[in-house]
Parts: sequence; C-alpha cells; structure tokens
Amino acid sequence: MKNGISEYLATCTTLMLLILPARCSAAAEHPISISETDQGFVVAEGRQQVMLYQRKHKSIAGKYMRANYIHPLYGLDGQVLTEDFPDDHPHHRGVFWAWHQVWLGDRKLCDPWSAIDTVWDVYDARVLSVDSRSRALQVQVHWKSPNHTDSAGKQIPFIEETTTITVHRAGDDMRRIDFQIELLALENNMRLGGSEDAKGYGGFTTRIYLPDDIVLTGTNGLVEPKTLSVEAGPWLDFSGNLGKAGKTSGLAILCHKTCPLYPQRWILRRKGSAQNPVYPGREPVPLSCDKPLILRYRLIIHRGDASHIDLDSLQAQYNNEPVN
Repeated sequence: MKNGISEYLATCTTLMLLILPARCSAAAEHPISISETDQGFVVAEGRQQVMLYQRKHKSIAGKYMRANYIHPLYGLDGQVLTEDFPDDHPHHRGVFWAWHQVWLGDRKLCDPWSAIDTVWDVYDARVLSVDSRSRALQVQVHWKSPNHTDSAGKQIPFIEETTTITVHRAGDDMRRIDFQIELLALENNMRLGGSEDAKGYGGFTTRIYLPDDIVLTGTNGLVEPKTLSVEAGPWLDFSGNLGKAGKTSGLAILCHKTCPLYPQRWILRRKGSAQNPVYPGREPVPLSCDKPLILRYRLIIHRGDASHIDLDSLQAQYNNEPVN
C-alpha cells in the first residue's frame, strides 16, 4: 500500500512538472507583439499584423523624405487601409501628425506636413506592456532641420516629441489604437500652425484608401465634406470597401476631451486626400519649453459600417478613461 501511494504521488508530481511550464509559458505570452525591423517596429496580434511604425526615413529619389508615422495600417481581415506616397499628394503618408508651419521667432524653419526641410530623429524607442490585453510603443523624437544648425553646421533639435501608441487586442469586431502626442519646445519662441490658407489643416491625420462607396458619419449623422473645415463632433467614421477587401469595414477617429479646441473641426475629403481633425488652424500657437502640448486621439478599426458599433458610447468611454 505504501509503495502504491509513493508511485501515485510520483506520477502526480511528474504530471505537474509537465503541465506547469506550459501554463507559465502561456501566461507569459502577450497577445500583442512589437518587433523591431530595419525600418521600424511591426505590431501584431498573433500572426495578424496590425501596423508598422516607420522609424527610418523614406523618400522617392530623395524627395518627400519622411519618418515617424504609421504605414501600413491593417484592417481586422488583413486589408491594408493606408496609403504612402500617393500620386495626388506624394507627401501624404499613412497615419501621421504634422504641420505646415514651424516657426522659431520670425523664421519659418520647415514644413513637416509637406516633408520639406524636416528631419525626425527617433533617438529612443521603448515597448511598454500596459496590461494583459494592450501593449504600447513609446518613441522620443527630435525635430531638426537644415535651416537650424550650429556654427559647425550640425543640426540643432528645436522640438522634442514623445509619442505613445497603444495597441489593444481586437474584440467585438473592432480594435482600438491610441495615440498620445507630446510636443515640447527646446528653443524659446517656438510656434506651430496648420496651413496658412483658410483651410488651416494640420495635426493628426489619416491617409486611408477611399473607395467609391465611402460613407462619412459624425455625431449627428452623415457628413458631407466641404472645401473648408466642418463641425461634425468629436468623432468621425469612414466606412466602405476599405482596402479593396470586398466587404464593408470602417475606421473611426476619436478626439479626446483633453485635446485643445475640443471638439476640433474637421477637414474631410471623399477622394484623393487625407482626413484631419484640425489643430490649431492657420494661426500658429506657441509651444512651451516647460509644459508639453498634448494631443490625444483614438483610432477604432471595425467590421461593418458606423451603425455596427456604438461610437457615441465608445467616445464617452474614451473621454472617461484616466490619462497620464
């Protein structure tokens, strides 16, 4: 009897030793992975790619040089939602945040929106595990320009950017991706502004594929783009045959209530352009050397059209979440 009990306990111990490592390994595996490549960082959920953060500068024969943006951004069924170097506006790129006007005193240093005279020095990048369903990429970027150098010709950074991109695990036919963009002046008398015409576009922007059946929906229903900015509420949804997937899906942009000028106005287009919650507009705003300007946006990638998800509730939930 004693030997039987000993054998039984030994068998149980062996089984536990076999089972525990597998369980520990499964617990250690995070659903969201962020992997560094020669171009930047690939974010995936399991085998499904979510997006690429472009760290390395890219251009076409030295023109339209850009970095520090997202492309490709993928839909839930693997379709590519964004465009890079589009023929109509080759300076547009995926999901980006950029402005036409960057002033140091009375000198306009560069035009990051048009990718003119701008260098994005991504000098640090960290992967942060937010919780069991979310993971973040945090990058620190020095904005530089050949128009701002020291006596030896070395470019001097004039804005420090800290951007945190948080990717959440997909569920309920949608995925949330959060952007927190912090801009701190490194020189006195720095100012930032959108286009100098009446449109005033600039800031957080998506250049997505726009199919013929695209439908634009805001807080109060369907929205028709105009030449100038329009009021449409704190969120805007773009639905249709995105990414040529052959079925309806959508991408929504939500502005957080802490964004200045909330709810921001929108520059919207049906064809050959980008979608932009406008900040600050054509009149430049000062940047502080002590307290960063913080802009917060959420992308919601979803199946179906805008009626497939409750964007008013999702906006309220976003607004009520604690911020760092």
